[in-house]
Amino acid sequence: MRALAASLLLVLTACAGASSEAPAVRVGSKKFTESVILGDLVVQLVRSTGARVEHRRELGGTQVLWQALRRGELDVYPEYTGTLRQEILAGRSLPDDEALRQALAAEGLRMSAPLGFNDTYALGMKEAEAERLGIRTLSDLREHPELRFGFSNEFMDRADGWPALRARYALPQQEVRGLDHDLAYRGLESGALQVTDLYSTDAEIEYYGLRVLEDDLRHFPAYDAVLLYRADLVERAPEAVAALGRLEGRISEPEMVELNAQAKLRRVPEPQVAATFLERELGLVVTVRGDGPLANLWRHTRDHLFLVGLSLLAAIAVAVPLGVLAAKRPRLGRGVLALAGILQTVPSLALLVFMIPLLGIGARPAIVALFLYSLLPIIRNTEAGLSGIPPEVRESAEALGLPPGARLRLVELPMASPSILAGIQTSAVINVGTATLGALIGAGGYGQPILTGIRLDDTGLILQGAVPAAVLALLVSGLFELLGRFVVPRGLRL
Repeated sequence: MRALAASLLLVLTACAGASSEAPAVRVGSKKFTESVILGDLVVQLVRSTGARVEHRRELGGTQVLWQALRRGELDVYPEYTGTLRQEILAGRSLPDDEALRQALAAEGLRMSAPLGFNDTYALGMKEAEAERLGIRTLSDLREHPELRFGFSNEFMDRADGWPALRARYALPQQEVRGLDHDLAYRGLESGALQVTDLYSTDAEIEYYGLRVLEDDLRHFPAYDAVLLYRADLVERAPEAVAALGRLEGRISEPEMVELNAQAKLRRVPEPQVAATFLERELGLVVTVRGDGPLANLWRHTRDHLFLVGLSLLAAIAVAVPLGVLAAKRPRLGRGVLALAGILQTVPSLALLVFMIPLLGIGARPAIVALFLYSLLPIIRNTEAGLSGIPPEVRESAEALGLPPGARLRLVELPMASPSILAGIQTSAVINVGTATLGALIGAGGYGQPILTGIRLDDTGLILQGAVPAAVLALLVSGLFELLGRFVVPRGLRL
């Protein structure tokens, strides 16, 4: 237990010291293009006041950003009034924006005036197919139970999402796929899906030739885009808050569609899209300095190695002693292995989300989750290596008069070292792959270009994260093979 506490302390201390100078304003954005563009608009406006600013891009899920804002890990992020009423503050009577502001004030938060456009939810399908089937409204879907539905994962569970929509329209479809929002458009194009959820400002609606079905029963509320920010930001960075006000009422729905099209269809980087808009609409000249491919690769590699290296070191410090305990006390060892096995069965994405309330967003929850995932292979291989030592070897060590500690250090651990090293190698390779999910909670690493590539349907970006991750896994595996030549006694090498 002392080793476990010391390792966790090491992890948290290292994470806390990862950044030497905290930004004055921390901006967040969700994992879709429009939110990233709005986040970049905020970043560039705040930076124009001289304040230090950081953009935590593409965080996964509404609740991740909302909780980060409440905890003070974020200072501002773009949100929508419909999401606030129907999802975040569901169950409260909030008939107008003033009531919404009062509810947010009770949480220590403030809301800007609407930015100028309503990005409502909608359902859509290919125009030609909708025309062939005579489908124009959501009510028309009742007559076509054979249609294949696929919705974004968040829409599947939202209070204003699929369950409420199905009940409101009495839709007969029962089996509905959940998938990433950006992948749904490819599903429609390929014919794998026939109906999906849309954001009304998506540039893909026109690009893919989709029909937006009329919400004839008025299920979806208005989703006016706003900026949520912490009330204490007014005191900490009043110039930044004043700068945010310059966006209020300045982005129309057609303009937002065009900004999304620039990023998603014409592949203009979001910072440049934001800079062009600010210069055109507000007369604010912004110089966008993007990092080159090598600089990006080094940054992602550095972040990835930090996540993997620190979590693996902590796991070794804890798992090897636990493996020794499991071998020496088999009854207790079965419980230790069972607990480590249970941790291993928890889906990695779920484990990351479970860590957020305890540790917030960023590197800390990712490192602790990776640490927990690393335990089982090392514990199991340490226990197996020690338990497999022939009895006559143990008896010989005892006959020489070696005390238990010396027998473990000089005889048993060296003989078990091939098995122990194999367990560490397995954990390291698993960590390299699993660490890519850390980008969903702002931990960076190779997962960042993968997420961006999926969002922008850019195979090149996906490969910028996937290929280095695969190469790193091979390098790590080879490193442990090489390490075995120095750690494993010569007589035990295969």
